[in-house]
Amino acid sequence: MIKVLFVCLGNICRSPMAEAIFRQKVKEAGLENEIIVDSAGTGSWHIGNRPHEGTLAILEENNVRHEGIIARQVESKDLTEYDYIIAMDASNLGNLNKLKGMATNTGEILRLLDFTPSKGIQDVPDPYFTGDFDEVYDLVADGCDKLLEYVKSKM
Repeated sequence: MIKVLFVCLGNICRSPMAEAIFRQKVKEAGLENEIIVDSAGTGSWHIGNRPHEGTLAILEENNVRHEGIIARQVESKDLTEYDYIIAMDASNLGNLNKLKGMATNTGEILRLLDFTPSKGIQDVPDPYFTGDFDEVYDLVADGCDKLLEYVKSKM
């Protein structure tokens, strides 16, 4: 079983959006029994909360299911339990690498937009601050397509 974890700051905007989108793409590819998808945040402010209303609205607008997604904080054990830990931006990537510490047996820690270099952008903007959930949805959906191709190539 392959495990993928998406990580952003508070786990209410970008990473739950990525979790829902990637989960749908995994199901469409017929791989739901082979790939587990989750999300978490590096901060603790929103633990136990549902995704941001902007995230929920854009997911519903695009017919992406999001039931059962609740914010949680990433833990050091996640870095060894997940095969792919996907950060939304450089700050999250840095926090994950700090959390990793000296552990050597961790999953691959990558940025989502590393899979879409043609976009010319490395970080998924935080719509909590920008309010632009449409742009984030497009970036995340494209990144998830490319990530799924990458994961499938490693299976």
